[in-house]
Amino acid sequence: MRMSYHLKLEQTQKLVMTPELQQAINLLQYSALELQTYVQNQLLENPVLEIDESEDTEKKTDESVEEPVQEKDSIDWEEYLKDEGMEPMTSFTMRQNEDAPGFDYYLSNEPTLQEHLLFQLGLCSLTPTEKHIGEFIIGNLDQHGYLKGDFKELAMLIGAEPREILGVLEVIQKFDPVGVGARDLQECLLLQIQEHNSPHPLAKPIVRTHLADVADNKIKKIASELRAGAADVQAAVDFIRTLDPKPGRLAGDVGDVRYVVPDVVVEKVDGEYVVIVNEQNIPRLAVNPYYRSLLGKDSESVTSTFIKTRLDSALWLLKSIEQRRITVYRVTECITRIQRDFFDQGIKHLRPMTLRQIADEIGVHESTVSRATANKFVQTPRGLFPLKFFFASGVDDYHGTAVSSESIKCHLKELIEAENVQRPLSDQKLMELLSKRGIVVSRRTVAKYREEMSIPSSNKRKRL
Repeated sequence: MRMSYHLKLEQTQKLVMTPELQQAINLLQYSALELQTYVQNQLLENPVLEIDESEDTEKKTDESVEEPVQEKDSIDWEEYLKDEGMEPMTSFTMRQNEDAPGFDYYLSNEPTLQEHLLFQLGLCSLTPTEKHIGEFIIGNLDQHGYLKGDFKELAMLIGAEPREILGVLEVIQKFDPVGVGARDLQECLLLQIQEHNSPHPLAKPIVRTHLADVADNKIKKIASELRAGAADVQAAVDFIRTLDPKPGRLAGDVGDVRYVVPDVVVEKVDGEYVVIVNEQNIPRLAVNPYYRSLLGKDSESVTSTFIKTRLDSALWLLKSIEQRRITVYRVTECITRIQRDFFDQGIKHLRPMTLRQIADEIGVHESTVSRATANKFVQTPRGLFPLKFFFASGVDDYHGTAVSSESIKCHLKELIEAENVQRPLSDQKLMELLSKRGIVVSRRTVAKYREEMSIPSSNKRKRL
């Protein structure tokens, strides 16, 4: 076989992900808050960009014309405070603006569970050694308020006797919230029953010996072994279920608070739904005219090359933001048109919908619709929903009309809430009732949707 080298020209087509294209794709899947943060960073990095304040200036000019000029205060408060030996306020200056935020706006985060317990520990009359043991115990509590670890291991780590740790633990178990410091669920419930004003007399024996039966709702078995009436056992179980198995979550931060800002607003005006893209928190960008004028003076210099690069980046950013706005508007407008029955009559009339269906309607790729609906919320007359909420699977009814899974769940919840608690509906019976409403699903599908809604089975819902 003879080997040789040849030069050959060949034309091929391939997709090149330029930085500009990647930026446009990322902007499309940003939420309103993420886009606001990204724009602020671009304002810091690109000197060509600036905030367009022309509209704000016009508003301020109009307000200054309409509002009367307030007379200057005749008292010089700073001079008065100096004469009285007080320093003028710097952190919170005296303002006459009625729209200024109140002091609640400046509150810090709530204390954590450990901080809440340490504060109560400091109020107890304990010895320094006991307080040191108490701090060690509080530090070993998990987020739900349970003590983790064996007593012997804890005693070895802190260098104390197990009885000393047990004595301090009994003090901590009297702290707020009630039930904190327990070593298991049984002890946690017993602590809450002990501190309750009027506990059920059967609550303690049931928690001590039949806690697993309570979870399985075996009321008759508990009544038979305790030689009590089924109605009394049912009342005791109802009381036990009012107790909190995770008392630690009642105090302190459970996590960072995340506020939802709707990216799109749908309002009903004169019988028609109007889609508005929320751009209230996104600053309006413009290109600085000074840098644009420098570009034409010396096009070959290093400065002009730098400005041209930044100017191209700024123009592409403006174009990408506008393209994002148009795409989000078209996707939401199409969703509103297809889900008109949902907006008019409620969640029972939500139709199943796919990304492909929206993509074909507005003439874009399916991935574009996926990015346009990712991490975004829409404010509607029916409430606040993520855009992904409207893309739900479903089944066909007797008439061939598609019914979404969320609509089926709504029907199931309505049937279960109206059932006789002494004879709850089984999954088979729920399937038959749904079929009478024109919804054809299998028993297994009914069980699946019921579990997704965290609704127990009929045996566990039964009451005596």
